[in-house]
Amino acid sequence: MDRARYRGLVSSDWSECLSPNGPFDPMSFVYPHLKPGFSQIFSTYTGNLISLVEAVRQIQALIPDLLTQEQMDGYLDSCFQTFKRVPELIQWCLDRDILFMINTTGTHGYFQRALAKGLLPDVPVVAANPVLRFDREDRLYEVREIDDKPRNTQAVIQSWNVPPGKLVVIGDSGGDGPHFQWAAQAGGYLIASMAKPSLVQYCQSCQVQINRFFGLIYEPGQSRNVQEEMTVDFMHLAPVVEEALGLAQ
Repeated sequence: MDRARYRGLVSSDWSECLSPNGPFDPMSFVYPHLKPGFSQIFSTYTGNLISLVEAVRQIQALIPDLLTQEQMDGYLDSCFQTFKRVPELIQWCLDRDILFMINTTGTHGYFQRALAKGLLPDVPVVAANPVLRFDREDRLYEVREIDDKPRNTQAVIQSWNVPPGKLVVIGDSGGDGPHFQWAAQAGGYLIASMAKPSLVQYCQSCQVQINRFFGLIYEPGQSRNVQEEMTVDFMHLAPVVEEALGLAQ
């Protein structure tokens, strides 16, 4: 793979950002009686009330064992979803020599199996939580804490020879706050997808300007409307990305 050919980078969160699913949904599928506990932990984490390390520790304390590959495959076969035309957006980027990077708190095992099953385009770089992984791959970076997201993006920019300032970051919640803060300082373009109040509040506290809101914008205390989220066409982001990276014809 020619690492010198990429003209820009899109580094995006996954859970509730490009997909309606949450990072702990595979565990909820296998252990449905524990779903309320998983949901509470995820809400507390995305609200920046506990660290990712603590959230993972609490999850591990709830479940009897980590998921097997067969259990993950069962979840993906039954429940894998993206928002409308997200795979097409990823492929559109790759076809135009825009490196697409998934940078998320979800597990490596989820993406290893999703990619192996052809549920996503062949994303060159995945940064995810290593608590669950089924084999080792060169494409993988680790997200053990939310501050790892900007570190991973910076490392990919350097190792993949991405031109300076040619960066788009996409996120949805306060867990993406440090990523947004760093990207703003690095001259990146910030897109809030299905924006949660915790991301808006984080950016306001750091005086970081979100360049584009996309999809639904949630108010404090407002419940998610997944049905409406699923109608948002992510290919509408293609011209936004193209313009943000200075690649529009």
